[in-house]
Amino acid sequence: MDTDKLVAHSRARFDHAAAKRTLKEKYQAQLIIGHEGGMFKSSPEMISFLALCGDKEIVVLDMYENPIKVDALYLLDLMRFNWEATTEKWYKEFEELNKKR
Repeated sequence: MDTDKLVAHSRARFDHAAAKRTLKEKYQAQLIIGHEGGMFKSSPEMISFLALCGDKEIVVLDMYENPIKVDALYLLDLMRFNWEATTEKWYKEFEELNKKR
């Protein structure tokens, strides 16, 4: 490989990595939900925790470690919907990005 090809290859890999990082930041921000005065991030761990709590009011720490009283089932539904919708969009954009590579 000559130098120009190496530079072009390196630049393409760097651009791809930067695009993946940007995509991740975009969708990580969309996973945040405001509820009952708190900010919560949808995650598999939080969804599992809420599913175990059942149909009752519980106190949960938000992203800033503030205790917030929430209806576990209602927040669970919000988080599931947000997680599924956001990760589905993220996956589609990620696949498009990989096709351009």
